[in-house]
Formats: sequence, structure tokens, C-alpha cells
Amino acid sequence: MRLLSNHCALTIILSVAAAAYTPSTSLSTFRQQPSPSRTRSVFSRLRDGLIRSVWSIPSCTGDRGATNDIKPESTPPSTLLARYGGDVVLRFTINSPEEATALAEAVHVLFLDVWEFNADWVDIRLAKDVVPSLLGLLPPSLEHAHTPLMHDLAQAIFESYPSLAFEDPSPPAQDEHRPFSPVLQASPNPDQTNIFFRNYQPLSVIIPWMRLLCSLFPSHVRMINVGVSYEGRDIPALRVGVHPTNTEKPSSPRKTIIITGGSHAREWISTSSVNYIAYSFITAYGKSKEMTQLLERFDWVFVPTMNPDGYIYTWENDRLWRKNRQQTSLRFCKGVDLDHAYSFKWDHDSNVANNPCSESFAGEGPFQGVEARRFADWARNETTHNNVSIVAFVDLHSYSQQILYPYSYTCSAAPPALENLEELGIGLAKAIRTTNGEEYIVTAACEGSVESKNQERKKFWPRIESGGGSALDWFYHELKVKYSYQIKLRDTGSYGFLLPSKNIVPTGLEAFNAIKYMGHFLLGNRGIEAEEESSEESMMVASAVHEEDIEGEEANIELRRHRRR
Repeated sequence: MRLLSNHCALTIILSVAAAAYTPSTSLSTFRQQPSPSRTRSVFSRLRDGLIRSVWSIPSCTGDRGATNDIKPESTPPSTLLARYGGDVVLRFTINSPEEATALAEAVHVLFLDVWEFNADWVDIRLAKDVVPSLLGLLPPSLEHAHTPLMHDLAQAIFESYPSLAFEDPSPPAQDEHRPFSPVLQASPNPDQTNIFFRNYQPLSVIIPWMRLLCSLFPSHVRMINVGVSYEGRDIPALRVGVHPTNTEKPSSPRKTIIITGGSHAREWISTSSVNYIAYSFITAYGKSKEMTQLLERFDWVFVPTMNPDGYIYTWENDRLWRKNRQQTSLRFCKGVDLDHAYSFKWDHDSNVANNPCSESFAGEGPFQGVEARRFADWARNETTHNNVSIVAFVDLHSYSQQILYPYSYTCSAAPPALENLEELGIGLAKAIRTTNGEEYIVTAACEGSVESKNQERKKFWPRIESGGGSALDWFYHELKVKYSYQIKLRDTGSYGFLLPSKNIVPTGLEAFNAIKYMGHFLLGNRGIEAEEESSEESMMVASAVHEEDIEGEEANIELRRHRRR
């Protein structure tokens, strides 16, 4: 059994899971597809059948005897065109508190879908025929201060699903007759041969994949549940780490780092990135000295889908669904925004937060969001009864390429460990930049909510959406997790939530290097006070990455800090 490649096993389970996937019957009726060319792999046929059945894409017809090529569908099916064909995404540039106020009020009045925002701009999705109504509610300065980001939203959504046209993952023809060798040879680039990361995956594939990792690596991987969703689904997680075997020595609380994704259902890149980080950590154990040390010194809990109900809904019904699927006081407006449902500084006064039809609806009370409440209960139970010390929490989102630290609810209060948060945040951004050259902004989460201070009038700009009740602030303040971050991944607006699948591996690698840097940082005794001495090697690695070109980042942080005072 040891001769079986892990990649082969993953291919088998992915194919089986894809075959077992059953889309919502309310969306489409399964159609029997004609058998494709024999040159196409079993996985390709299963994959294509899945996408056709979900979106009612007709199969290709014609004379198959003359050619083995099957022309893939390149245009969205009617179901997508009907839902999204008339929508656009606009970016508004904000230059004054009056503009921010007017835009926030217009979003509330028209029930618009705010995609992303920061201190400079706001991205809004809306129907083309609603654009005149929106502009009529805005001051003249904003009538021409917007640019379209996506002209064809339906096409972008169609291309975000697993493609019917990408290259067949079966081995190249020249490898089919390769002579047998009893010696296993590693792939030159595992990311290129691991079909799991070639496309975004539905939950029905992710869960068997997680179970497979547990069976392949039982020495340091366990599958756990961190809660149960509103619709009764488990919230799965992988706990990765190697515990000491010396039972005679009293056990101190196990230092644990939690990485989550998928709180907002449509942010698929966050789910795939958590999976990529987990896979990279798991498969590096015993092969890399530095990674082995990180798994021996910490437990790592990876939660790829904090919102499993919403995530499934994005695959079967609405690709751009954000909230969970919880029933609210309005029958026709479902869902609670899980990232505003936590108890710390839960915002019940915001007009946006208390509207069930809003994409940012925070519920009618703290922790009304079922998944948020049960995840918080799990985390508190771990620290209270299971001898766990949570030393870092990272919540992955998209998009805008920002590294955000507490507080989210306000800019008028600075966290006690601000310098430490900024120091590690700069290091995370540096680790990402040295991976692929991508720039990530390091700032307080409140500034990412369009609440920048006006230097002349000494007042705060209004928010586009509430910053209260965030998981970031709750873990930092309530559970005393000293290093709590929200990282908004690629991109900066060209594709938004519809990031093409070719970005899965590069984005995952950037996130992996950032999380690995965090582990080195904590091993270096610059964040938590470890009783045992860290190895000299890990301290040198962390210091080298952290100190290179850091002066410019520190200067930017200092300017923002003075602006908040």
C-alpha cells in the first residue's frame, strides 16, 4: 500500500465524489449525456456531466466519427443569463464624508449588494436598469466617479465553475507507455499534477478529500467538527499536529492556531486556500525540518467551510449568495451574515445590520447566526476544558488584498497589543510579496470599513456596512487571542469573488507562506512566551524574512496610527 501515490489516491476519491454529487432538483433535471470520446478520462466525463446537470447545459451533438474533439460550451446557459445577465459591478471612488453618507444611504434604500470597500472605493453589484435610480440618489460629484468592473457578470460566473474546456487531467500520451520502475519518483511540481486544486470543489468533494487525508496521514491528521449548521450539516475541520509522547511530564496547554474560510459563501478562494494550506502542512511533515517543527510545537485547525449551507447554495442555486441559509423574521429574506453575528460589539443600531434583506444582516440579537454561535462555543470549550491555548486566529476572506487586525467595530479604540499586531502583519505581507509579487495592505479592520478620519473636521466617515460583531474582534477580545487577523485574498476588483481557477494555486501558495511565516514568528518568542527555547534555525528564518525591506511598511503603519489619534 505504501507504493500507492498520494496523488493517485486523491484522484480516485475526487472522481468518486464527483460521481456521487447530486445537484438541487429545483435548479435542473439531470439529463443523460452521450458517451464522450474514449480518449477522455473518467474524471473528465464525470466532471462534465456534473456541470451540465447543474446548469442544464446541452451536450454536444454531431458526427463523432470524423473527429475526437468535443467543442465545449463557451457561453452561459439560460439559467445564468436569466439571473445575472442584466447585472453589472461598479466601483465608486469616495473622496468625502458626504459622498460616503450618500452612498451608504442609497445602498440601504435600494437593497444593493456591496461587494467590497475600503477607505478609497466601494464596489457595488446592481442591475443595469437600477443604475439611473442609484445615480439619482447620489451627489453630482459621484455621478461620474464610478467605473464598471464587470460588463458581463453572467459570463464571469459561468467561468468560475469547473470548466468543461480545461485540459484533460489524464497523463500525457508519452507517459502512457513509460516502462515500469519499482522506484517512486516525485512529481517535479505537485501543484500541477494535483487535480484537486485545478478547480474550485463542491462540498461533496471536499469532505471525502479531507477524510482521505486523515487515512493517508493518521500520525498527524484528525478530522473533527467545530459545529453544526442551521440545516444540520457538520462544519468539518482538520486538526493537524504531532503531540509529545512523554506522558510522565505534565502537559501544558497545547498552543493552537486556527485558520478559517468560507464564512461568506461566495468567497470560494478562501475555502480553496484553507484547503491548500492544510494540504501543504500535512504533506510536508517529515520531509521539511522547519515544517515538522511547526507541527510538533503547535496544533493547526483548518476550517475550510464555516458556512456549509451557504456554500452548497452557491453551487446549486446562486453563485453570489453571501449569508447562511437561516430563516429570518421575513420569510422571503433568508440568511444571517456570520461575520457580523458574534457577540462582541454586536451592532443593533445600524440600519443595514437590522434589515433581514440586507447582505450584511447581523441577526436580531448577538449570536443569532447558528454557525457563528456553535463555532464560538467550540472554541471556548477547547480553551476551558480541553487544555488548549489558542495563540493565533486567521479568518480568510476575499477580496481586496488586505491584512486586517483588530478592531473592526471602531477606529476610536486601539487594541492593547497594537505594535505586535502591526509587526506580524507586516511580516505576513512581506511573505506574500516575496512569493508572487502581490501587494497586500496592512491596516486596522475598521479602516477597511470606510471609516477614515477626516483630519480637518476631526470626525469619522460613515460606514458602508457595520463593523461590529466580527469573528476577528471576538477572538481577540473575548478569547484573548493575541494574534487575530482577517486576510482578504486576491484580487483587487478585476474579478472580485469570481476569481478564475488559475489563481487557486498562486493564491494558496501566498496564503501558505504567510501562515508559515506566522508559525516561525511565534517560534521566535516575539509573540507568545514559550517556556522552551526555540531552535536557532527557526529564529534566523523568521528574522530574515521579517527584517528585509521592513522600514517602508513601518512608515505606512505609523502614518495610519497617527491619523486615527
